[in-house]
Amino acid sequence: MKTIDYYNQYADEFTQATLHVDMESLYQPFLAGLPKGACILDLGCGSGRDTLAFKNKGYTVEAMDYSQALVEQATTLTGIQVLHASFYDLVETDQYDGVWACASLLHCDREKLLDVLHRIHRALRCTGICYMSFKHGRTDRVKDGRAFTDLDEEQAQGLLAQLDGVVVLRQWITVDKRPDRDEKWLNVLWKKQ
Repeated sequence: MKTIDYYNQYADEFTQATLHVDMESLYQPFLAGLPKGACILDLGCGSGRDTLAFKNKGYTVEAMDYSQALVEQATTLTGIQVLHASFYDLVETDQYDGVWACASLLHCDREKLLDVLHRIHRALRCTGICYMSFKHGRTDRVKDGRAFTDLDEEQAQGLLAQLDGVVVLRQWITVDKRPDRDEKWLNVLWKKQ
């Protein structure tokens, strides 16, 4: 089973497991650096949970996901037409004040991660901010039919150092907020200079 097949097959279960997780402590540092009414891209939006939260806070939000089943659910939840596309398809230039890539780039092939970060960098306006999160670790693995690219602090710094004009604002570890999980997450907040 490919990762995309997992999300298409288990979209309902995934949405139920993630939709009501309280993300406010992660939203705050990201939103603090954005102008009022900023344009945000939710890259790999899943159920649309974060898209809806940003919309309700008064931001202009665009969202995309590669799972057709999740695109349909997120569109219904948010009232925003979610784009069916992969992060490999991101081609915008200077369009977003913020890119929110919460638990999505962890499904990016490690050898393509730098290219995707370049795409995000290009899509951000000058002084735009990106939030991204990965399961904390150093390995590439498959679990329950999904491929994961884990990242640690050193690997994240090494990737971002290859982009022109990036400053890491904050890098921190959190524990999964779902009650049945104890995994650690690497959170990275960076800014385009």
